Amino acid sequence: MKVVYTITPSWLVQKKKDFFCGVKNLEKLGFKVLNKGFVNKLPSTSRKVKQIHNAFLNKKIEIILAQRGGYSSIKLLPYLDFDLISRNPKIFAGFSDLSTMLNAIYERTGLITLHSPMILNFSDPSKFTIRSFLNGLNGFPNKNLFDAAPVSVYRAGTARGILKGGNLATLTSLIGTEWEIDPKGSILFLEDVDEKLYEVDRNLTHWILTGKLSKVKGLILGDFKGLKNKDVYKILADQMKINFPLVHCPYIGHVKNKITLPIGALSELNTYKKSLKVR
Repeated sequence: MKVVYTITPSWLVQKKKDFFCGVKNLEKLGFKVLNKGFVNKLPSTSRKVKQIHNAFLNKKIEIILAQRGGYSSIKLLPYLDFDLISRNPKIFAGFSDLSTMLNAIYERTGLITLHSPMILNFSDPSKFTIRSFLNGLNGFPNKNLFDAAPVSVYRAGTARGILKGGNLATLTSLIGTEWEIDPKGSILFLEDVDEKLYEVDRNLTHWILTGKLSKVKGLILGDFKGLKNKDVYKILADQMKINFPLVHCPYIGHVKNKITLPIGALSELNTYKKSLKVR
């Protein structure tokens, strides 16, 4: 029985029903959730940081799982003790706004983090989401992260690199800071939710103009809720020469069927087999 501790680095779960259903469904899967009280007041930045540090220090806790995303986890980065995190490795999981910490923790400690569903997502999870999440927690016995997921190929090829990425708007906000993601040699995945096409265009163009996208080994476009993925791809194709494998997988992002991805793991993207394998 793995022990889960929930944290609130971004927004709060708004509905009690969603929170308690999320906890209940995790417990049905065999997890023990330590803190099951509903949080109705957002902690300050300092209290959020203290909560995370205490979770890493607590030897009973095996999985640190965010309640939900939103915004504001970027404010925690200057105050996180990465040496403390490195000395007390645990599974750290979430997505969306958590993309800031998922990538920063890996890049500063070498600890592989999980881009995964959160408490809110477990209020009504699909079988696919559960299966992929359990695969991740068990060390990815099924090496193919794209197993049973639809994949469309924009540029064929194979590539091997460290898996990094997450929410486009969130990661774009880190560019120009000491916390910006280092995409060199990576298999990069990007997704977003409820952003207008011009906003996605602005963000992707920023990645192109800073030279970041030219450094990747492969690129995965996840779901961009509310937009056609081909329109997102066209933003890239119109501005840069794409000389790396590029695919679209709609099971990455703010979606019902969600793949759990290990940020920091050496991975291989093969468009011919439509696979993304953890090496």
